Amino acid sequence: MSFKPMTLRVERLTPTAQIPFYAHPGDAGMDLCADETRLLQPGERAAVSTGLRIALPPNTEGQVRPRSGLSIKHGITVINAPGTIDEGYRGEVKVLLVNLGQEAFEITQGMRIAQLVIAPVLRVGIAEGTVADCTARGTGGFGSTGI
Repeated sequence: MSFKPMTLRVERLTPTAQIPFYAHPGDAGMDLCADETRLLQPGERAAVSTGLRIALPPNTEGQVRPRSGLSIKHGITVINAPGTIDEGYRGEVKVLLVNLGQEAFEITQGMRIAQLVIAPVLRVGIAEGTVADCTARGTGGFGSTGI
């Protein structure tokens, strides 16, 4: 069985935008870089520009995820993690960051700020009707399986 890789089409919107890249062989996510410089104060949220537009392969989504180093060292994370980029979206990719740390954090142009994972999407039909309550979990809510 042969594997045919899919292609992510990427367009630079500015000359300084950096094409996403896999840092190491076998990485699940490719790095996304900031295309702006800004100071992110503690508690502040920002939509950080990447200067890119992408065209995802059919039946996929782009998942924007935090970088673990920024998260543990500085409290910088993706606020809606994972952020979803839909297959048909053609606007600029922006990364929604929040500073959960105690100090201001400088984002610099070219800095790796997030990861982009391309994942398959399964679409389902919707059928309205009664949902049976016959599972072991039943209607137990948050934390009910840990009791």
